[in-house]
Amino acid sequence: MAFQSDTSFVPIPPPGEDELPYDDGEPMESERHRKQMDLLIEALDLLWKERDDVYVGGNMAVYFSELQAKKNDFRGPDVFVVLDTVRRERKSWVVWQEDGRTPDVVIELLSESTEKVDRTDKMRIYAKLLRVPEYYLFDPFTGVLEAYALDLATMAYAPVAPGAGGDVASPRLHLGLGVRRGTYHGLEADWLRWLDPEGRVVPTGEEQARAAEEQARAADERARAAQHEATLLAARLAEYEQRFGKLPGGG
Repeated sequence: MAFQSDTSFVPIPPPGEDELPYDDGEPMESERHRKQMDLLIEALDLLWKERDDVYVGGNMAVYFSELQAKKNDFRGPDVFVVLDTVRRERKSWVVWQEDGRTPDVVIELLSESTEKVDRTDKMRIYAKLLRVPEYYLFDPFTGVLEAYALDLATMAYAPVAPGAGGDVASPRLHLGLGVRRGTYHGLEADWLRWLDPEGRVVPTGEEQARAAEEQARAADERARAAQHEATLLAARLAEYEQRFGKLPGGG
């Protein structure tokens, strides 16, 4: 009796975000690096709180190939933005689970230990493998910002000249990036900030609350000033009527 071997083959699916490491395995270089990452992510999340077609992440792995996932040999971007996607919680960004979507914008925060990789290996991967259209480098301690745009002809990055004041435009996000002095979570420094189309800083939650308090205080001061003026007018009217009698039609 002859036996027919079963030649059917069920492929094993590649690992997904539930199986892969959650972050890039590397801590942020310093308190300022960590706060700079949080600032950039927080401001965009608040700006786009009504949108469900965008994802903003940071300090988490971006998996673009099964081999790279198995070796776990690639650290993720410090900050990245993906458009035309679904806004939901993620443990990591796994390209084959995201219909092939890769980041539209990547920001790396330079440090002595990461600068070489950010300018070589990561730059090559973002350009040739992930094809990220916009790449930015920022040093939180020197305040130097660099912008690069992907040249599709060469699949390499070309420097983008800054505008007036050193600000740069992000065509993909319809925003700008610029360095501004300020305080974030108790630390005063020159921060990299998102700018709206009018060049205004996109506020953090703390800045929004502070602005609301200032508006409320200004409205209260205007109300008190109006009340004070009304009191003065009433006093002057009473003094006039005491001296000269009531005004015609005053009742």
